[in-house]
Amino acid sequence: MPTSTVFRNVPALFNSLHSTDRLLIAFWCLLSLISLFFHSLIPGWPFIIMANFAAALLVCGLASVALSSGSRILRCVHDWAAFLLVIFTYKQVYFMIGPIHQGRDYDALLIAIDRLLFRINASELLSGLANPCLTEVLQIAYSLFYVFFVAIGLELYLRQDLSQFRYFRFTVVYGFFISYIGYFFLPAVGPRFALHDFSKTDIELPGLFLTPALRWFVNIFESIPSGVSNAIALANAQRDVFPSGHTMMTVIAVILAFEYKLRIRYYVFCAGMLLILATVYLRYHYLIDLVAGAFLVFPCLLTANRIYAVFRRNASADP
Repeated sequence: MPTSTVFRNVPALFNSLHSTDRLLIAFWCLLSLISLFFHSLIPGWPFIIMANFAAALLVCGLASVALSSGSRILRCVHDWAAFLLVIFTYKQVYFMIGPIHQGRDYDALLIAIDRLLFRINASELLSGLANPCLTEVLQIAYSLFYVFFVAIGLELYLRQDLSQFRYFRFTVVYGFFISYIGYFFLPAVGPRFALHDFSKTDIELPGLFLTPALRWFVNIFESIPSGVSNAIALANAQRDVFPSGHTMMTVIAVILAFEYKLRIRYYVFCAGMLLILATVYLRYHYLIDLVAGAFLVFPCLLTANRIYAVFRRNASADP
């Protein structure tokens, strides 16, 4: 294809990207720049940049084909792909934070803040209330985190009012990226490592039927292999404690579910409140993490609409 034709197609390709596509690509560019800047500390920085480039090409190709083909299936895949790409971005951050901070964690600082503000270590206090039934309920609630966004998005999608779905999708991805940026500043592993013996979690917080499998899934998702020593588990754990993305994004999900008057809004609210309690009871977060996550809800929602307006400009997929 002649070079002039390629350049003429660039505006059309850019217009085929919806607002969330553009947000994803912009954030991947930011992460690539951070990787390049800290290349002396990040061993896999070339792979991070190449992975981002490949992901951007995938998004551009999917957007272009979905728009030009008119296929409902491809359009549906394009509409929902962003939710999976958020997970790709989350795992990428994992390979950057530890090396940038050269293995330093800030759990001691977060514990000190909790003691200063609240006079307690909340996970230790809640250990006295440990009960297998309660653990089972809260582990299930904690594991429903990503289900919230799929359920809300699905109800909006089936309403055929795609404008609300598009804004919801953008706001969710935008909110996750705000929390990811926070992880870069104060990486920490959480109370299950810093205040408790991680290897004794199943003994000290036993559940009933689903807890072992759900806990295993959470650990694997957070890069913690099963059946390893405390030291290996600690070395592999995600540094994603502060701010609490679970708290921030759950509150955003609840607010938007009520704003859109969804049928599932009360279920999201009840399960969401249990999830936030579970973050401390199950030893994933400190109280200050929850406070920071809740605080970030407001700047996220206050700025999302303006940022969305900028990113959706001339987007054929976001009419």
